[in-house]
Amino acid sequence: MASEQFQKHAEILSNRVKKRFRHLSRKFRKQNVECFRLYDWDIPEVRAVVDWYAGRIVVAEYERKQTIPAWLPAMAKAVGEVLGVTPDKVFIKRRHTKTEEGPRYKKLDSKNERFIVQERNLKFLVNPSDFLDTGLFSDHRDTRGIVADLAKDKDFLNLFAYTGAFTCAAALGQAKSTTTIDRSDTYIKWAEDNMKLNGLLGVQHTFIQSDVDKYLDKAAKLGKKFDLCFVDPPSFYQDKAMGIYFDINLDHTQLLRDVFKVMAKGAIVIFSTNHQRFVPKFEGLPIKDLVELTPKTIPEDYRNRQIHRCWRIAI
Repeated sequence: MASEQFQKHAEILSNRVKKRFRHLSRKFRKQNVECFRLYDWDIPEVRAVVDWYAGRIVVAEYERKQTIPAWLPAMAKAVGEVLGVTPDKVFIKRRHTKTEEGPRYKKLDSKNERFIVQERNLKFLVNPSDFLDTGLFSDHRDTRGIVADLAKDKDFLNLFAYTGAFTCAAALGQAKSTTTIDRSDTYIKWAEDNMKLNGLLGVQHTFIQSDVDKYLDKAAKLGKKFDLCFVDPPSFYQDKAMGIYFDINLDHTQLLRDVFKVMAKGAIVIFSTNHQRFVPKFEGLPIKDLVELTPKTIPEDYRNRQIHRCWRIAI
């Protein structure tokens, strides 16, 4: 029974992926975009997403208690075959609805094999094997364009920066300076590598390994001010050893208050979250103008139009 179901799901998935690749690859080739989503859990019974990374494929499953371990490899095999991708370039990921540690920091392997992908006028290093995430969130490619357009002559702050894709976008947009903050030394170094890859490194670009709350507290005491900020915190994380706990629904209002303390008058904050049940609580914050950008920032390859939510906040 399971094998028949696998075969049916594999056929559904491979047919959908083949059709989407034919359509999207032509369009994105013209834009110099090498990373895009081919399947976004379009069909309820096929609980997977499929992403294309310049000739590599990442197939991820949203696991449940009744998940059958052999199902995901069967789907990945079918997708690889229909797109003519060899098994060594097909990667599988198992996602859960909630983890104690942010998925960006949980290491799965130690191959340390990164390769270069193009996203319009930028290049990024990605690693599909060692972590749950690859190093680049392609659902934010249009948001990066917005940041680049806003960045000219601005002092830019990138919080929870991950591998620094938004720092690269701001630097490409001729930001006066950039400051990149992430609690992981691995990702801070990766962010520097991405900047170097694009020929953007310079003394005006600073990379700091720190918890965001500690950095903001120190920066506020030093009187630092920024004109533009991108803040995309994890939905939830907990570090019991350090006594750190963050829940986006409970803590985003205070986080934004702390961010605003280091922003100059007239500054803009781009705030984003991928929490699927996020409830914004912006009331009482010193905001001059608030615009939800979500419809403008979700690319066409994402069927889930709530893959993230995004706001432009003027203070």
